Amino acid sequence: NGIAIRKKAGRVNELAQLLERQPAIGSVGIGHTRWATHGAATDINSHPHVGGNGDVVVVHNGVIENYATLKDKLQERGYVFRSSTDTEVVAHLIAHQLEELIKLGDDPTDVKTAVTAVEGSIKLLKGTYGLGILFRDLPGLLIGARAGSPLVVGVGKGEYFLASDSGPLVGHTSEIVYLSDNELVVLTPDEMKLTHRDSGRMVPSIQVLDQAAADSDLGEFEHYMLKEIYEQPTTIENALRGRLDDDAATAKFGDVNLTVQQLRRIDRVVLTACGTSWHSGLVGEYLIEEFARIPVEVEYASEFRYRNAP
Repeated sequence: NGIAIRKKAGRVNELAQLLERQPAIGSVGIGHTRWATHGAATDINSHPHVGGNGDVVVVHNGVIENYATLKDKLQERGYVFRSSTDTEVVAHLIAHQLEELIKLGDDPTDVKTAVTAVEGSIKLLKGTYGLGILFRDLPGLLIGARAGSPLVVGVGKGEYFLASDSGPLVGHTSEIVYLSDNELVVLTPDEMKLTHRDSGRMVPSIQVLDQAAADSDLGEFEHYMLKEIYEQPTTIENALRGRLDDDAATAKFGDVNLTVQQLRRIDRVVLTACGTSWHSGLVGEYLIEEFARIPVEVEYASEFRYRNAP
């Protein structure tokens, strides 16, 4: 009889307490933890976001760059916005596409109608997104879409999972499918359909999730940052394993398709990263300049694409 929504700004345990007081009953659901990219970190701006009159509910990773233009057009059509987010634009946009299809005679309880509404909406989006979408009139249906923001499907027995990373799926399933850019996945408890914007229907490439549950558990640590700090020596050792060649006094990087001569001609290195990776880049800048004697710059990845660097 509708979609139940529970959301809370703050720590995850605060949401857990809210769910204890107000349980959400159902067989399909989406949840998201995300800081605010648009607007303040409030209950209203937190995910999921509702489109239309509760017809569509969306969670979203990424940034919609043309959200302001789309928002103006949707407001002109009578859509009321309750949050400051770019994600609510996606929810209303899908609801609008759905409404237009229904006016043309499409069945709102037909999965094809929902898929067409999503496909029509994402064509209008500029930016990055990893989307999880539910429909009020189609219980048991979950649609995922990816462009520039990671999305993973977990394959279970009589169930499927959608996540932005394989980590949360550990302990729930051992088989996963990594979505590529411009792919859309349609999930029901019994079936997964994968399509590409340009190539049409795709055959999912199922891979084995080889992480152990202990890899994602806190163990004896108070929080994940502390766990990751203590794991750094092992992590670095694993990253270097098989890449260092002591006999030839060199390193082997399978992903770098450059000859020794091409590498020697490099006269500048630019590291692009965001957040804690950016701080790691600053350390890398010192190390590369010290040992390789090559000038290094560290740039914010989110801003680098807008530069017109020489």
